[in-house]
Amino acid sequence: MTFNKTILRKTLAALCCAVAGAAVSAPVLAADTYPSNPVKWIVPFPAGGSTDIFARVLGESMQRELGQPMVVDNRGGAGGGIGAAMAANAAPDGYTITSATVSTHAINASLYPNLQYDPVKSFAPIILLGYVPNVLVVNADSAFKTVQDLIAAGKSRELTFASNGNGTSQHLTGELFKKQTGIAFAHVPYRGSPQALQDLMGGRVDFMFDQTFSLIQSGKVRALAVSSDERSPLLPDVPTLQEAGVKDFKVLSWHALYAPAGTPDAIVTRLNGAVGKALADAGVRERLGAQGLQVVGGTPQALGELTRVEMARWAEVVKASGARMD
Repeated sequence: MTFNKTILRKTLAALCCAVAGAAVSAPVLAADTYPSNPVKWIVPFPAGGSTDIFARVLGESMQRELGQPMVVDNRGGAGGGIGAAMAANAAPDGYTITSATVSTHAINASLYPNLQYDPVKSFAPIILLGYVPNVLVVNADSAFKTVQDLIAAGKSRELTFASNGNGTSQHLTGELFKKQTGIAFAHVPYRGSPQALQDLMGGRVDFMFDQTFSLIQSGKVRALAVSSDERSPLLPDVPTLQEAGVKDFKVLSWHALYAPAGTPDAIVTRLNGAVGKALADAGVRERLGAQGLQVVGGTPQALGELTRVEMARWAEVVKASGARMD
């Protein structure tokens, strides 16, 4: 009996060690074979907008690098909050990643009191894609030829201001513009940029801030100014808002990529490398640049720090604007 008990104790001990070893090695093995299935790429905005275009351009390159399809899943609404919450609740195995913007990962935290995710705690940062200025645009046939024309009209009557959703950087850029110029407007939020731009081109709203460089260059909408402190290389003849007389006005939107919190570091590193390689490709950079993206790249750690800094900065902007989404 003593012998049998000894054998039993040793067997149980060996089994415990095997189970513990498997638990430790599983993420490593998963990272070694990753990806072995298609990767879902959640875009928290409708198809056709800049966030969606960036995902599809990069997804083509990443698919070649990783050997698996990158399947874009558009989940618009609530300033990107619906798609971001879905990504936050996905399994942290590398098979769900999400596009993110200054809206989803900085502004929403202060704008929505019941946000269903934490921009820092709910995600594993992968990489910063880059920055895009917002552009103040009007209908191509609008009577507003300059920023000052728009301001003068907004001080004599209430204008209509469209955005691609409550809490987006475009919405908050408009709120800042309102605060700094004293104009009056009624905010008309849409589920995404394509829908808002359609109404702008149809003359149903007066103006909006967006990143619609292709429509500007084709003459379908008129650009009055850019929100950055320097002119865009894509729109060299369009002044900054500061040049147009709106003092100290500077807003840059950013785009990034995240995975759910708990995604193994080795998988995050693999994804960071795949995106970084895509961003270094001249052809990819040209396609992204045509949409106004100033490519950055970098490490997951750098994106994590940017997220924390931007959350604090935009909390002040949201407070000053008085915007709130219950």
